[in-house]
Amino acid sequence: MANYRIIILCMILWFFHSANTPVTCSNNKTDLLALLSFKAAIYDDPRGALNSWNETVHFCSWKGILCGSRHRTRVVSINLMSQGLVGSISPHRLEYIEFSNNSFDGSIPRNLSQCRNLYYLNLIDNDLTGIIPPELGSLLELEALGLSENKLLGTISPFIGNLTRLVLLSLANCGLQGEVPQALVHLQSLELLNLDENSLTGSIPSGLYNISTFSIFTVRSNQLRGTIPSDLGFKFPKLRHLDLGDNLFSGVIPVSIVKCFHA
Repeated sequence: MANYRIIILCMILWFFHSANTPVTCSNNKTDLLALLSFKAAIYDDPRGALNSWNETVHFCSWKGILCGSRHRTRVVSINLMSQGLVGSISPHRLEYIEFSNNSFDGSIPRNLSQCRNLYYLNLIDNDLTGIIPPELGSLLELEALGLSENKLLGTISPFIGNLTRLVLLSLANCGLQGEVPQALVHLQSLELLNLDENSLTGSIPSGLYNISTFSIFTVRSNQLRGTIPSDLGFKFPKLRHLDLGDNLFSGVIPVSIVKCFHA
């Protein structure tokens, strides 16, 4: 569990250094109604995180809401991490969604595909069920996707391979099965890949070993097979954390990996 907390923190710190730009909405009333609609879908708010969400103050002053720096009355993100919220997710054209460590249930909304400018989506540590919807493959601006620690079904959607801007992909401990899709080799900007504690089978697509940007690469506790490339440490020159343990890989840890961590 501690490793996931570190990953969440890394995701948040990394993206707080990114520039925010305004969402595309018709007017301020649109933003207000969208937020009130989201609030209506929450049926348990134990910490009163949404108490300020009323029309007595402007929505840019509501807890967890960030408005743009250029368009100061336009919502660009919702950050409600660790508020114990229970309910369903109702997205509305946001760029930044931080809902980790709550109790959101139901399936991942297919209409997230409406958030064309979304670049950060963190749903780690909730009670989400169902499959990873293929509609996520249309979020071409997405740079971070965190779905770890949920109760998902099915396989890793090959449509994730469409998200060629992804830097962070965290799908650990969420019940996924099947093989690691070949389509992931298109994610040539990945710095973090976490597929720990699923029921993944087959081998890791060889093209993933050619992504030189990896800093964290961890697939621990699956049923993966195959041989680890002997020159892996040289293929991943930026590598800082690697975990291939508790799988069915053949051979021994390549010397190049040992050299990588002592360079």
